[in-house]
Amino acid sequence: MNKKKITVIIEARTNSSRLPNKVIAKIEDKPMIFYVINRTKKIKSVEQVVLATTKEKNDQVLLEIAEENGIIGFAGDTNDVLNRDYQCALKVSADPIIRITGDCPLLDPNVVENMLQFFLKNNYDYVSNRITPTYPDGLDAEIYSFETLQKTAQKAKWSSERELVTTYITKNPKNFKIFNYEQKTDLSNLRWAIDQKEDLKFVREVYSKMKPKTDFSMTEMLELISKNPYLSEINNGIMRNEGHLKIYENDRLVR
Repeated sequence: MNKKKITVIIEARTNSSRLPNKVIAKIEDKPMIFYVINRTKKIKSVEQVVLATTKEKNDQVLLEIAEENGIIGFAGDTNDVLNRDYQCALKVSADPIIRITGDCPLLDPNVVENMLQFFLKNNYDYVSNRITPTYPDGLDAEIYSFETLQKTAQKAKWSSERELVTTYITKNPKNFKIFNYEQKTDLSNLRWAIDQKEDLKFVREVYSKMKPKTDFSMTEMLELISKNPYLSEINNGIMRNEGHLKIYENDRLVR
């Protein structure tokens, strides 16, 4: 039996419907996923980082980027992301799992580390800062045990639950011990994730202003925006998790 390891699973694929190839879009001459990988590697207590992508030919580049950056690459189901993550976790003995999406190049490792310590010290099945968000969009993290993931993979029956990995958990709070991790100041109106071309423009501008530093924190980001308020105007007005609505519109029983 392999030793269980605290594992980050970064979910990424090139075929995004709203902004194709966004995970490999260049920011200061590096693909966006490079910054996601390197920020997750800075989460102190993490023992391994895995990039979980699909078996599609155009996602092969992501497995190559994973190898170049010294992390594990895993290829699985295209649309059944829940099964992809489950098979990935099974293969690498991940427990607990920290789920990060590949469109968060401003992720703050300190926020995730604090969440992880909270998860490890308390008896929750699932800890997330996105159920009722108070952190900027793009600082999302979800932490859960392998047992929780396994139960979810076995029971989730709707296409939305298979594509949006943790939907079954949050829809069934009686079956899981859930905690919404929040901060005192609600910053959920700030948009730091990448879904649209305006988001990419915003993040490129941020990295350009911050260079040569690439691992700046949420606090440093807030300072930068307060000194340069125009930054927030670049991608203002885009709805949080807009893509999720389309997934629910086409929801169907699949199992």
